[in-house]
Amino acid sequence: MKDIAIFDETRMANAIRALTMDAVERAKSGHPGMPMGMADVATVLSNRFITLDPGCPHWPDRDRFVLSAGHGSMLLYAINHLLGYADMGMDQIKSFRQLGARTAGHPEYGHADGIEVTTGPLGQGIATAVGMALAERMKNARYGDDLVDHFTYVMAGDGCLMEGISHEAIDLAGHLELGRLIVMWDDNRITIDGATDLSTSMDQLARFAAAGWHIGTCDGHDPDSIAAAIDAARRDPRPSLIACRTVIGYGAPNKQGGHDVHGAPLGAAEIAAARARLDWPFEPFEIPSDLYAAWGRVADRGAAARAAWEGRLAAHPARASFLSAEADDTGALPPAIAAYKARLSAEAPKVATRKASEMTLNVVAGALPHVVGGSADLTGSNLTRVKGMKSVQADDYAGNYLHHGIREHGMAAAMNGIALHGGMRPYGGTFLAFADYCRPAIRLSALMGAPVTYVMTHDSIGLGEDGPTHQPVEHLASLRAIPNLTVLRPCDAVETAEAWEIAMMSKDNPVMLILSRQNLPLQRRTHTEDNLTARGAYLLRHPARRDVTLIATGSEVEIAVLAADELATDGIEAAVVSAPSFELFAAQPAAYRAEVLGTAPRVGVEAALRMGWDLFLAPEDGFVGMTGFGASAPAPDLYRHFGITPGAVASEARARLRA
Repeated sequence: MKDIAIFDETRMANAIRALTMDAVERAKSGHPGMPMGMADVATVLSNRFITLDPGCPHWPDRDRFVLSAGHGSMLLYAINHLLGYADMGMDQIKSFRQLGARTAGHPEYGHADGIEVTTGPLGQGIATAVGMALAERMKNARYGDDLVDHFTYVMAGDGCLMEGISHEAIDLAGHLELGRLIVMWDDNRITIDGATDLSTSMDQLARFAAAGWHIGTCDGHDPDSIAAAIDAARRDPRPSLIACRTVIGYGAPNKQGGHDVHGAPLGAAEIAAARARLDWPFEPFEIPSDLYAAWGRVADRGAAARAAWEGRLAAHPARASFLSAEADDTGALPPAIAAYKARLSAEAPKVATRKASEMTLNVVAGALPHVVGGSADLTGSNLTRVKGMKSVQADDYAGNYLHHGIREHGMAAAMNGIALHGGMRPYGGTFLAFADYCRPAIRLSALMGAPVTYVMTHDSIGLGEDGPTHQPVEHLASLRAIPNLTVLRPCDAVETAEAWEIAMMSKDNPVMLILSRQNLPLQRRTHTEDNLTARGAYLLRHPARRDVTLIATGSEVEIAVLAADELATDGIEAAVVSAPSFELFAAQPAAYRAEVLGTAPRVGVEAALRMGWDLFLAPEDGFVGMTGFGASAPAPDLYRHFGITPGAVASEARARLRA
């Protein structure tokens, strides 16, 4: 029986290899080396361990499979086809890397069922998987084994482990003892340039062990060796790394083991030789029925597990709250925010928007119990933790606040994983200047449409004495350039409350809150039920006659209002537009945008670079802001030094009127 099982799994693995060879050859593009090398590992994982149901691909207690080495995407597509995912027919395999196909060059979340996360930028997969594994343990602490009891499996290559984000991710995973996380390392000792010893001497096993991981090894082409390593990993309470010693391009007799097989089609002659070596006599894209049946039994096992889970859910006392969290039900928030805004308008607090954010978070946390917060070691500065929040620890996952440590990039990727896992809505904070440390994961948030909230404080020269290393000037422009990322820079406590409502109600894109360190007066003294921030920009001051329009964001709205007062003494009527979100304003109807902006000359005001202001300003319009880096000094001195003052704005407005 042992020999039969190995034979069957070898043929199952060869089906992956054959589909990979054929699809890459047809596309004349792709990466056959990794799928052919890891096919045996993937097959044993699927055949003996993983729990998935292609008939119900999103059921919450499925195992998660993350292909961190996303260039090997044909491995995932082949498996999903063989398992019977309805949207991964042979037509998709034949259309690999073609326009409009679900089988993109790298796996893209949302393009097809069974793709848990977008991967390709190396290291992102393993770091995102840490968030998934963390979400599993946190939900398990809330609902128990009956509803939440699954593994997160990762396939990673040498590149994933070389990328710096992997250090941040494995450190946090080891510290939190995420024992349901199992990483299978494709230890083929090959990168694009050649052998790995060209660029690294790292002992990866020692590195992971030092981070508190369980370490295993296996022969990546011996099914029983693979199974023993996975079984040991599943039994260990720590996260696990399994070094799977493989041959890249396994089965291609003249190219396997070399770097040339990594990222190029094998060619017709080598494919023919591989078919002979693998005893695969079938035509391109042909899979025999007995192998479909073998893979189908994996799906049947998952379907049975899912049906049993549904029975447990139906009888569970926490069924309603579980389903509410899974659905990301945020319906209780808008009325809570509306009532809170009315109180703010009446009380008119003068607070930094980071403080206003903390105040609003009390409302958010009260209305949405599935919200999970955190910070990259700046909790006391970002003000991201509110009363009643409990820290998540290795011995207690029941908390709702994550201490990510000084790991901004890892934090952003982990939040992606938490959001993609489902059942929790994450937010996390750091300084805006350090958004650059997070940027690759922020970009993936936007690409995937993951509803992650980034809380970025200390947003300008207004942070003062810490100086230009910490003072963002180019960051707003660069972040606004990311498609599908909503950037919000509120001017006061009311706009901050509205910004949080936007963030929590967003279902298909990340939101970034840009918040001040310095106190700002309340501008919205009259309560409005409508969320004006959701319009992106609106008239804060609308005189009967409009001579000039002052447009500002965040902390500079106060400056624009004071400039309008100064201009009024000269008989110049200035409209003031608060523009907390360029993206949301761009999405408004043209008639609304025209009404807000008017036809009078305009002056933009923002303590940042002018780049990106074309939505509001013509080349001949004025701008008061930064043209270079900041300096170290108290904030009021810096605003005067760089000429971002009411007087400077008023002067710029007069100059536009004279032009």
